[in-house]
Amino acid sequence: MKPILLFVMTAGLAAAQAAPIEAFRIRAHTRFLASDLMEGRGVGGRGELLATEYLATQLALSRVKAAGDSGTYFQRVPLVGVETQPAARLSAAGKGNPAEFRWIEDFVGVTHRQQTQVSFDAEAVFVGHGITAPEYNWDDFKDADVRGKVVVLFTNEPQSEDPKLFGGRALTYYGRWTYKYEEARRRGAAAAIIIHTTPTAGYGWEVVRNSWGREDPQVALAAGAPALAFAGWLTREAGERLLAMSGHGVDALLKASEARGFRPIPLGVRLRGAIPSRVRKIETRNVLGIVPGSDPALGDEAVIFSAHWDHLGIGPAVNGDTIYNGAVDNATGCAILLEIARAWAALETKPKRSALFLFVTAEEGGLRGSEYYAANPVIPPGKTAVALNFDAFHPLGRTKDIVVSGSERTTFRPMVEEAARRFGFTIKPDPRPEQGSFYRSDHFSFAKVGIPAFSVHLGNEFLGKPPEYGAEVFKEFNAKHYHQPSDEFREDWDFAGLEQVARFGMLLGRMAATAARLPTWNPGDEFLAAREKSGVRP
Repeated sequence: MKPILLFVMTAGLAAAQAAPIEAFRIRAHTRFLASDLMEGRGVGGRGELLATEYLATQLALSRVKAAGDSGTYFQRVPLVGVETQPAARLSAAGKGNPAEFRWIEDFVGVTHRQQTQVSFDAEAVFVGHGITAPEYNWDDFKDADVRGKVVVLFTNEPQSEDPKLFGGRALTYYGRWTYKYEEARRRGAAAAIIIHTTPTAGYGWEVVRNSWGREDPQVALAAGAPALAFAGWLTREAGERLLAMSGHGVDALLKASEARGFRPIPLGVRLRGAIPSRVRKIETRNVLGIVPGSDPALGDEAVIFSAHWDHLGIGPAVNGDTIYNGAVDNATGCAILLEIARAWAALETKPKRSALFLFVTAEEGGLRGSEYYAANPVIPPGKTAVALNFDAFHPLGRTKDIVVSGSERTTFRPMVEEAARRFGFTIKPDPRPEQGSFYRSDHFSFAKVGIPAFSVHLGNEFLGKPPEYGAEVFKEFNAKHYHQPSDEFREDWDFAGLEQVARFGMLLGRMAATAARLPTWNPGDEFLAAREKSGVRP
């Protein structure tokens, strides 16, 4: 090992071990942020004000300096809230009897036109997975003109074990619902409707319903900019009814869409929608604090620690409960960040580079807060060493393994491996690559502007628990509690593993803050060009 790298790692470990990170503080922060008082930390409401004031106050008490607008801890993020009203209607007409779909029960979604009254009446075209990927020689649209039409499609990607095609099992951005709507808009479609299946989405209809049956925070639409009249979802059952009108079925079309030779299929059906919406301006905010670096030359560079503070707020009752507390997702990540910030600020000798602690808004609405920060950074991307993101932790006790998917794409990976070795962690690959986690959390916003970024996650092996215990807990959480009111704080939780990951994250940050050179992306990576554009060269 090179002497300079060994020195950086040794110094980083000493600092992380000396830092007074303790599980009971992480527990206390999690309990408070997940309490009913926070009203589910919904964007643009009372819960936001309470949660963000709490975060800012904790940073101030830790002597972390304000890094937001006008000397405050807040960065204003202007958004537009669009909430589809229960009177929304969607129907299909073709051969045979027309089909009427019920709001919430059969379909959900939102207009991107940010208008109170939007309607559409257009031909429906099935476009497979809705992907245009020249680098994979894949085009679901072929030469079909879908301008002014409604595209019907599946989320996810064509399934393949070929690692050269869409990353094999690993979901790329082409599989995300955000991409589907973006490509439909680029193609001039009037609307885009995804037929939901649990395997293709990675979660059940309840998650879709709870996420999309509420206000959607959107970036303000520029005057004259094109936008979808409706971006929505149909249940599998409703999708079967729609496709049956053209003599097709969900399974048959899903299989057809797996083939490279797939061509769009006109369904011979007209889809009609009337989408009344409540539209309002939202004044939401990121929370930012900074601990300045000690080196005069490197102090204007920084390491980012990030977590999203928002969850789903108050929504439809489930078993009589209307508060979507978001304890795991993501009170835990915020609690870890607060404890790292406190420990970092308490260091007697600060690292050379600064540390920016960033709690972002509207992650659940499509990474809006992190996207806004990336476009309006306090520290330019070219002066940001790495971004370490913390999102959704299950407090199950001490862990044996760690997941840092995406770090292998960066030159920072050797330091990650050394940090894991010193903590006794085994680095495991993403246990659910088909979920596309890299493209679903806030580090993705930072990666798009070139910053080496990834999330730090606990693995599945916990001390004193059966093998793969964590995998079983995740499976149950994803099925019963993800984006549900039942994601609540539990008194029997063991936060020892979250203390571990906080210490590990602090060591990673320390290594980045004292590295001789700024890390970058590996040759050939999709984000390398953005890193070089920001001024950082290999």
